[in-house]
Amino acid sequence: MSGDAGDELFAGYSRYTAAIALWRRQARLPLAVRRGLASALSSVSPPIWDSVFRVLGPALPSRLRLPMPGDKLHKLAKLLAIDEPLPMYQRLISLWHDPARVVLGAQEPATVMDIAARLPAGLDFIERMMLIDTLHYLPGDILAKVDRASMAVSLEARVPFLDHEVVELAWRLPLAWKLRGGQGKRVLREVLARYVPRALFERPKMGFGIPIDAWLRGPLRDWAETLLAE
Repeated sequence: MSGDAGDELFAGYSRYTAAIALWRRQARLPLAVRRGLASALSSVSPPIWDSVFRVLGPALPSRLRLPMPGDKLHKLAKLLAIDEPLPMYQRLISLWHDPARVVLGAQEPATVMDIAARLPAGLDFIERMMLIDTLHYLPGDILAKVDRASMAVSLEARVPFLDHEVVELAWRLPLAWKLRGGQGKRVLREVLARYVPRALFERPKMGFGIPIDAWLRGPLRDWAETLLAE
């Protein structure tokens, strides 16, 4: 039994609150100012930013002691130059803005903005992000990986949150029941608290990504390169 879709249906991803907070802050500045700031941030390479943050680390507040600060500042620079919330969200969740830089001649299939153009009217920014992820990220990434990993070992995986009645109920609930005080999945947390001590789940969201990048740069590099055509 998989818990997938809980984040998309009940506003569990921290990026929802981060995206709306970032948009509100940057919308206060004129676009020309933001583009100038973006240019300044991008003019310094990520390794140099990393070195600066290492030197300044002891003097910085804990919230600014980030891993890979240079990459984050360059990503922030790209976001600052955008003047609409949904394109900003697409950039926020994208690893590559230009697919042709990764695969020559490549073209993106359905993008976030293609899906956004078909969304119902009357949704606020957070609800639009949730619905985009339900239609894009969930089937294209999360469910695909779960299906491949489970089928590889003949394991039947089920996703009860995607029962159509649960999906319909989730979308009828007010957003305040899902997201409150910057914390997502509020209604699920209240149900869970009836059965499980809060100390087990009232903590920061933690992913469990495997270190593919380190493997492909290290012990699996030779193996991976033999799979690539010249």
